[in-house]
Amino acid sequence: MVSGLARGIDASAHEGALASGTIAVMAGGVDVVYPEENRGLYDSVVAQGLALSEMPPGTEPLGRHFPRRNRIISGLCLGLVVVEAAARSGSLITARFAADQGREVFAVPGSPLDPRCKGTNGLIREGAHLTESADDVLAVLEGLGRPPLGEAEPESGVPPPKEPAASELERARRQLLEALGPTAVAVDELLRQTHLSPAVVSMVLLELELAGRLERHPGHRVSLLS
Repeated sequence: MVSGLARGIDASAHEGALASGTIAVMAGGVDVVYPEENRGLYDSVVAQGLALSEMPPGTEPLGRHFPRRNRIISGLCLGLVVVEAAARSGSLITARFAADQGREVFAVPGSPLDPRCKGTNGLIREGAHLTESADDVLAVLEGLGRPPLGEAEPESGVPPPKEPAASELERARRQLLEALGPTAVAVDELLRQTHLSPAVVSMVLLELELAGRLERHPGHRVSLLS
């Protein structure tokens, strides 16, 4: 079981999976426990499972790190289960990562009157597996084999991606906020107007979406929420 060591459902899932194996993917450095209240759980995961991060040791978790962490969570799994998600929840971003990575997406349905269930109900509407129990997950994953583990061949001449500098991100935020408005605009048009790299634009748009300030529309278009 892979999750992000967050409070609530994440923590409960880690605790339940300690005996069989669990992985905690950290948003900051692998030695920085967040939230602090889960330090005891973190110690148990390190002793019985695995904690990992792509960030350097000692890095404090920031908002822009969480989407990057979540793409690792979804990539490590055969399937992603979304238990609860509001209409603009970060969990929906993780679900998009999972779909792009070819993973199965599962969603627990809820009352249409409960705003905490709008995201999961929307995922089911879009084709996620309706999930009421662990058996629903196992029935889908049972036939999916896992390829043997092995060392991937290094790609020659392709440097690892670098995180943009803070000054570059701040400039990108200003440019994109000026280019965005209540009318939906294509992401390709934002790239053309701002001359920013796709990676930087994607990161800033994710930040805005997590903050509840951005809405995504069909056709790879986005708009700014007031």
